[in-house]
Amino acid sequence: MLTETEAKRVKEELKSCARPLFFFHDDPDGLASFLLCYRFIREGRGLPVKAYPRITIESARKIEEYGADKVFILDVAMVDQEFIDAAKVPVVWIDHHAPLERENVLYFNPQRRGVNVPTPALIWQAIKDERPEDLWIAVTGSIGDWYFPPFAKEYQEKNADLLPIECTTVQEALFNTTLGKLVKTFSFILKGHMTSVMQNIKALTRLEDPREILYQTTSRGGFLWRKYVAVNEDYEKLLEAAKKHVTSDKLFLFIYQDDKLSLTKDLANELLYLLKDKIIILGRERQGEMRCSLRAPENVLLSKALERALVGIQGYGGGHEQACGAAIKKEDFETFLGNFRREIGL
Repeated sequence: MLTETEAKRVKEELKSCARPLFFFHDDPDGLASFLLCYRFIREGRGLPVKAYPRITIESARKIEEYGADKVFILDVAMVDQEFIDAAKVPVVWIDHHAPLERENVLYFNPQRRGVNVPTPALIWQAIKDERPEDLWIAVTGSIGDWYFPPFAKEYQEKNADLLPIECTTVQEALFNTTLGKLVKTFSFILKGHMTSVMQNIKALTRLEDPREILYQTTSRGGFLWRKYVAVNEDYEKLLEAAKKHVTSDKLFLFIYQDDKLSLTKDLANELLYLLKDKIIILGRERQGEMRCSLRAPENVLLSKALERALVGIQGYGGGHEQACGAAIKKEDFETFLGNFRREIGL
C-alpha cells in the first residue's frame, strides 16, 4: 500500500486542480482508478489507454487540446520521458507495475518497496474517508486485477447479494458471484469504438449503486447492461470455441481473428480458472501481429520467461508474475512459441 504520507499527497494532488486529464489503462482496475478519482473531485476528463499500456509523446497534444492544468496517469505500465517533458503541466503517476525511473513526475508505486497492490486500492486508500459510497468501485477494480483486498470484507457485510461473506478468493469472486458480472461489465464497456466507450464511461460516472447495472433499476444502468449483454454473447462463443482446443499439453494455446473486439484478457483469466494448472496463451491476430494475453498458475514466474523469450523477436510485452501481455509479429510467432517453451521449461 501507500505510506500515510503518500496517501495524503495523492489526495492533495487531486484536490489542487481544476481541469485534470486522466490517462488510464483500459481494463477494470484502470477504469476503477479513474472513477474513484473523478467521483472524488467531480472534475476532469478520462482517456483510456488502449492496446499496449504505454503513453508516448503523441499523447501530449491531448493535454493542450483539453486545456488541462494537471495530468494523472493511472495503472499504465509505461510512460515515455518525452511525454512528461512535453506535458508543460504537473504529471502525477500512480501505478503498481515494474518501477521505472523518470524525471519531473510525481510517481507513486509501492513496487518500489516490493509491494504489489493494484492502483484502485491505492487510490481508495487516499480518498476513502471522503467517498465511502464508492467502496464498490474499489472492490470491483481490485478483484478485476486478481487482488482480493482487505476492505472487501466491509463491503461483503452489507452486500452479500453481490459478494457473499463466505467468498474469500479472487477466483470465487470473479466466476461465482454477481460481483464477477460487474467486473466483466467494467471490461466490456471499454470495448469498441472510442465514441461508444466514452458514452459508457460517462454513464458509469453517474451511477449511485452497482445494482443499477446488475438489476437494471435505472435507465443508465440498463444502458450499460445492454452493452455487457452484447459483448458477452461474443465472449461466450469464444469461450466455448477455446474449450474445444484443450489437450494434455501443459501449454494451452488458442488464437482467434477479430478486428472489432479484444477479449483476450478476459478469456485468459477465465481459462486459467477453468484449466487450473495450465499456462495460457490467448492470441488475437490483427494487423500482422499476434496480440496475446498470457496467464500462469502461482508456481510459474511468467514475466521473466516472457522477457527472455522475446529476445531477438519482433515484438514486445511484459506484466506481472502470473499475468502478462505481448504483441509479436506474425512471422516470428512460431519462433517465439519455441523460445517461450524453452524458457518456461516445457
